[in-house]
Amino acid sequence: MDNYIRSLDMKAIVGAKLEVDSFIELYNQGGVILLDVRYAFEHKTWGLPFSVNIPLNELPDRLSELPKDKIIVCACPEVCRSNIARQYLAINGYDSKILVPGLLKLLERLKGGRSNDLKL
Repeated sequence: MDNYIRSLDMKAIVGAKLEVDSFIELYNQGGVILLDVRYAFEHKTWGLPFSVNIPLNELPDRLSELPKDKIIVCACPEVCRSNIARQYLAINGYDSKILVPGLLKLLERLKGGRSNDLKL
């Protein structure tokens, strides 16, 4: 953990963020997995068929469900939980990013006819 903290310069912090349009582009190319770190009751009400739901508090026990050959884009409504998840994944050897500014912005971007921008 100490070495990870020491590695967090401004370039690393900025590089950990992935904007919504960039996420859509990478998703359509097959290069990323969207990790929804919301709790199961949240996902049940407002789940996304193009995401993998592993609640933040279950991540240590379910880490093996995530591929290491793709970028894992952590997401929650804003960025609180996704930032914790991204750091945990990075410490465990995953290429991970945070969806900014979060799921709310992604869904706003994909509403209506623009939902076709994401190739499911």
